[in-house]
Amino acid sequence: MRVPLIDLEGRTALVTGGTGHIGRAICRALAEAGARVLVNARTAERAAAFSDMLRSEGHDAGPAAFDVTDKASIAAFCERDESEIAVLINNAYSGGAGSIETADAESYREAYEVAVVGAQALFRQMLPRLRAAKARHGDAAVINVASMYGLVSPDPRAYDGPKGSNPPFYGCAKAALIQWTRYAAVEFAPEGIRFNSVSPGPIPADKVVSERPDFITRLTERTPMGRIGTPEEVARPIVMLASPAASYITGANLVIDGGWTAW
Repeated sequence: MRVPLIDLEGRTALVTGGTGHIGRAICRALAEAGARVLVNARTAERAAAFSDMLRSEGHDAGPAAFDVTDKASIAAFCERDESEIAVLINNAYSGGAGSIETADAESYREAYEVAVVGAQALFRQMLPRLRAAKARHGDAAVINVASMYGLVSPDPRAYDGPKGSNPPFYGCAKAALIQWTRYAAVEFAPEGIRFNSVSPGPIPADKVVSERPDFITRLTERTPMGRIGTPEEVARPIVMLASPAASYITGANLVIDGGWTAW
C-alpha cells in the first residue's frame, strides 16, 4: 500500500510560539497530518490550554512550557519530556511596533535573542533527538518562520504612522533567521536533516482585522492577490516542508505573501 507523501503519522513535532496567531494554525495542521504536536508557550497554562483543545478535537498533543531565550528553561523541559523530535518549528517571536528613529537598542537585542539565539539554543538541545528521528524515519526537518520583512522593508503608506509600523528590529531579526537557515542547511545536509524557512506576508491577527478596517484595506490594495492571507495558508506549506514530500528541499525560503514581494 502506498503511503501518502504528506503523512506525519508516528512523528513528533515541536512548535515554539505554538499558542500565537500563526502558531496555533501550525500546530493544528501538523496534528491533522498525523503528528504528535508539542505546543510551546512561555507559560504552562497557555501551553496546556491549547494542547488540551487539540486533544479534544481528537489530535495527539501535549504542552511544552519553556522560554526559548532561557537555556535552563529549555533544559528543564528536556528533562521532563524525552520525545524524539522529527520536526522542529521555530516560530516564537517577541516585539512591538516602531521605526528606526524610535526603536531602542533593547528592542533589537530582544528580537534577535528570540528569533535567532533562541532557535540556535533550542536546536542544539534537540539535535540528538532530530538525529534519532532521522535514523528512524529517514527524514527530519527544521522549519523557521521568518517574514517577508526579512526580505523587503515595509511600505510606510500602509501603516498609521511610525508608532504603528512594522518595526526594523523585527525585519532585521527575521533576515538573520533566514540566513541562519541557510548555514544550517549546508552544515547538516550530509546527515539528511533539512532546514527551510517560510516568509509570511500580510496575515494580520483577527483583532487587527476587526478593529482596523482601513489598515486592512491598504494591505489588500498593496497585495497582488487582492486580499490578506490566513494563518492556515502559512501552516499548510509548513506541513509540506515537514513531510517526505519535501525530501529534496533544504536551504529554501518559501515566501507566502500573495505576491507582495513580487512587485
